[in-house]
Amino acid sequence: MKKTILITGATDGIGLETAKLLAAEGHTLLLHGRSEEKLAATKTQLSQIAGAAGLAPYRADLSKLDEVEAMASEILKDHSTIDILINNAGVFKTPNPQTNDGYDLRFIVNMVAPYLLTQRLLNHIPKDSRVINLSSAAQAPVDLEALAGNRKLSDSDAYAQSKLGIAMWSVHMAQNIGNEGPAFIAINPGSFLGSKMVKEAYGSDGKDIGIGADILFRAALSDEFAAASGKYYDNDARQFARPHADAMDSSKNANLVSAIEGIISKLRA
Repeated sequence: MKKTILITGATDGIGLETAKLLAAEGHTLLLHGRSEEKLAATKTQLSQIAGAAGLAPYRADLSKLDEVEAMASEILKDHSTIDILINNAGVFKTPNPQTNDGYDLRFIVNMVAPYLLTQRLLNHIPKDSRVINLSSAAQAPVDLEALAGNRKLSDSDAYAQSKLGIAMWSVHMAQNIGNEGPAFIAINPGSFLGSKMVKEAYGSDGKDIGIGADILFRAALSDEFAAASGKYYDNDARQFARPHADAMDSSKNANLVSAIEGIISKLRA
């Protein structure tokens, strides 16, 4: 059965390679990117893959929550159902790590924006569908003061905290929604894969990016992930594993979600 699949960060790296695999299977792909030009080039590239069907580009800068809101509205105008949401987009290093609103851009893009997008689309994601959230082997306790914009972090600290954060809200959503909503699955796609982000951060070509694309493809469609809501898959170990202990603490998860929702409310005001 063909599905409608939204991939954020679909114009580069793991997102693009995952889109290629899904396009070859004939699924309808909703492609998010930050650049109109790169989105157009990605659509052209994917349209040349045998089996490719519907390809719909959507532009938004995920560091700006009003653009996330606008993109969600545009998607819902065009599509009544989203079968799979892959929150892939992320940032490690950026020339200016602070948003105009005073928040850490890594937190906003990697953790807050995907939460907002998921919430906006949630009523249109069927119960037997999936939300795939990109975490990382790099996970560190979330500093709520830094999340609130009151403390500055290094690139590596902000990245690791945001990647634990997305795993934490994945577990929170899975536990609170249960069988009444889609599965929420956090995934470490693999360490030091050869994405643009890894090359910029570490100056290394990294490992085969197809490793990450393959696990996202499987997480989206295979039966092995059908009952995986609230779980964390570590692709370095090639198995489901325990995330950082904080993600198993329901109180910490709830406090983090409350902080995220506070930022969203503040920026909407």
